[in-house]
Amino acid sequence: MTNSFRSAMGRRLAAYLSKSLPGYQRFDTVAMETVAGVLRPGDILLVEGDTRISVAIKYLTQSSWSHACLFVGTGGESADQPLLLEADLQQGVHLVPLAKYSRFNVRICRPVGLTPEEAGRVIDFACSKLGHQYDLKNVFDLVRFLIQRPAVPNRYRRSMLALGSGEPTRAICSTLIAQAFQLIDYPILPRLGEEGDDGEVPAYYRTHFTHYTPRDFDASPYFAIVKPTIEKGFDYRTLQWTVPDPLSS
Repeated sequence: MTNSFRSAMGRRLAAYLSKSLPGYQRFDTVAMETVAGVLRPGDILLVEGDTRISVAIKYLTQSSWSHACLFVGTGGESADQPLLLEADLQQGVHLVPLAKYSRFNVRICRPVGLTPEEAGRVIDFACSKLGHQYDLKNVFDLVRFLIQRPAVPNRYRRSMLALGSGEPTRAICSTLIAQAFQLIDYPILPRLGEEGDDGEVPAYYRTHFTHYTPRDFDASPYFAIVKPTIEKGFDYRTLQWTVPDPLSS
């Protein structure tokens, strides 16, 4: 009975938090086809998001990014459809077309120096979690935040995000991706140990994958930020401006 009640509450809560809020605006002028043209398997796509849970995550992490997806390649209904792996609040870990996020501001974060085999290991691990449910343990804290937004100093906001239940059949978008990259020892935001007295190079320590949020891939010094327009050879001299500027009047 208790499990049935929790499941019913979880479904209602997920539906509430997944509702889009009015007023969202995309500032990016790059077509999603252009984004698809520069994506490589293993890239991470950060999404700004417009749902209730997105608002909470963006506030608590002090970032524009509330969601992270892993680009796994092409497939789906058409052989060349770009596919993302994500952990969704309602549908769990599943594959979605890149077009799902065509109306959102996005950012591409690219791991540097991966071989195709290493990228394949990251993707294979993430895909092994398909069908797992979203970990709702941290959702109740977010709901309390949404009901009454607390005045919390910046340095304490991140700690308000619970770390999930840790159950192997449950996942959160950024923690699943972080776990996949830790599988091949690729750094995200590792901690640096102290240098020894004998001058040895200080060791790095892994931050547990459950501590990662979408913004950490953006902040990481080990992921390149890929701008599709620059990758395509942008030349500002080719732009044609409307005169006069309608926003200047």
